[in-house]
Amino acid sequence: MANKRETHCNNQVDTFAEALATARQMQQNWLTYGVDFVNFYVEDVDGDWLETWGHDEILGNSRLDTIKEFLVSNDSVAVRVRQHLGERSLFDFAVNLEESWRTSETNNRLSAVKNLLAGEGNSVDTDDIRLVDLVNSLLVKLAEIL
Repeated sequence: MANKRETHCNNQVDTFAEALATARQMQQNWLTYGVDFVNFYVEDVDGDWLETWGHDEILGNSRLDTIKEFLVSNDSVAVRVRQHLGERSLFDFAVNLEESWRTSETNNRLSAVKNLLAGEGNSVDTDDIRLVDLVNSLLVKLAEIL
């Protein structure tokens, strides 16, 4: 057992030593080449990678697609959500809704979706019975379709 632990520690030390050597080399490249050091670490440095950062998460996400399709449907809950959102971006709401669905625990989804519907900076009473009813209806629909 002691040999197994010692081997595990040696592997961790080796991994750390490699990471440290890589970081030192990167720092040396930065000092030597200035901002151009990025050419060593990024393949398409002059491309549009910064503008498209994260698009693969949005474009290839079937859960987000399902949420977007639902929100533009004629479902009564979707219509109520659109009416509630008013001028706010439906796409942004869908992205935030998918993220909160993915990251929130089941118990926390109620408050997460309630906060999304209330919106930042809006003076919506989060305890309003109509908002709570809309949140509950939306959560039920999302549980059905996701």
